[in-house]
Amino acid sequence: MNIVLVEPEIPPNTGNVARLCAVTNSTLHLIEPFGFKLDDAALKRAGMDYWQQVRWHRWPGWRAFHDHLPPDARLWFIESEGPQKYSDVVYSPEDYLVFGRETAGLPKTLLAENPSHWLRVPMFNSASRSLNLSNCVALVLYEALRQQGFPAEI
Repeated sequence: MNIVLVEPEIPPNTGNVARLCAVTNSTLHLIEPFGFKLDDAALKRAGMDYWQQVRWHRWPGWRAFHDHLPPDARLWFIESEGPQKYSDVVYSPEDYLVFGRETAGLPKTLLAENPSHWLRVPMFNSASRSLNLSNCVALVLYEALRQQGFPAEI
């Protein structure tokens, strides 16, 4: 699986996602600009000593990332108000799960261009704005891995 963080802002979230990618053998794609420096102590602390186990790529922007994708790449955009629940689609091992900035989410243009691949994590309290980014990544990634029979589980 591929996890894509578009313009992440909070170091501990990115560190937690890196750790998640390490333990699931997923590839992490970080798309600039970041709201922190990659040498940020909070980023390292959250990722603990897992950073050396993570397959990850740094991209200078969405266009550079998108231009590098294989022609048959399937991207799933996880954002509130998506027309489908994340659990209602069938994932493939090479899919890309795309998550946006903690404060602003994904760009509306990406969502408008990809309505059939726009997914949401259900929430049950209208007074709450959102779930934590790293929690959302974990929920969706583990659903995708569950569908695949948890490949390569140790």
